[in-house]
Amino acid sequence: MSAPGSAAVVELLDDLRDESEELDRLVARLGPEGWQLATPSPGWSVAHQIAHLAWTDRAALLAVTDPEAFAGESGKGQSGAGERGAGEPGAARAGSGSAVDEAAAAGAALPSAELLYRWRDGRARLRDALSGAAPGARFPWFGPPMSGASMVTARLMETWAHGQDIADALGVRREPTARLRHVAWIGVRARDYAYLVRGEQPPADPFRVELTGPGGEFWAYGPEGAAQRVTGPALDFCLLVTQRAHRADVSVRAEGQDADHWLDIAQAFAGPAGEGREPKGA
Repeated sequence: MSAPGSAAVVELLDDLRDESEELDRLVARLGPEGWQLATPSPGWSVAHQIAHLAWTDRAALLAVTDPEAFAGESGKGQSGAGERGAGEPGAARAGSGSAVDEAAAAGAALPSAELLYRWRDGRARLRDALSGAAPGARFPWFGPPMSGASMVTARLMETWAHGQDIADALGVRREPTARLRHVAWIGVRARDYAYLVRGEQPPADPFRVELTGPGGEFWAYGPEGAAQRVTGPALDFCLLVTQRAHRADVSVRAEGQDADHWLDIAQAFAGPAGEGREPKGA
């Protein structure tokens, strides 16, 4: 599969809308106790997860509509990256985890109705802004500038990953969709970053990644003849690269020493290496 480009922004925005609306339906029905349920991210409730998505959407909106104002805000050290967040693969982290926690805590302290409104309003404004952006435009972010397609893909990946945290907290199994192809793509693209953030040298040769989509689709990345290979269900691969599941609990397989090591360190998000999840039964 090829990387998304400017011509794919409208389709990507539709998928981001659908991903967001699916998560919206999951939290909109919650009472006060549901919003305060603890999620697998330490110290973060369901409300924290939605507050983080709302904050990051608004940061992206500022980057698209007022790059100079975004530069001022990002210079204050408030980053939306890391294990709890997700951004442009390979982007440098700006700021500390405490800034992310503080922003999430501030949003989580709001009444749930107001928090939900802010998330809905912010993502709608971001959609409008990106829909009207000039083809080929690039926007500042917490790291290298991003194309519109990359920004939407990152927002979709983060929405899916934080949605998984919420689903886990609620004990809900979400039905996987073909939107996972975007999460898988960004996970593959971030391969080298997973090494670099750990101070390791990425392998020189590309890997072959072959995944089975939820409808039986075949998604492939990298040259067919690559010696290093990764195969498995797309859902499991996405859970692994977003660090929402431990490697021991997914059916993703590696052929080759380099590919095997990558599965131990893979991350689809920017920022320092996350701690990931403990294996089930640990």
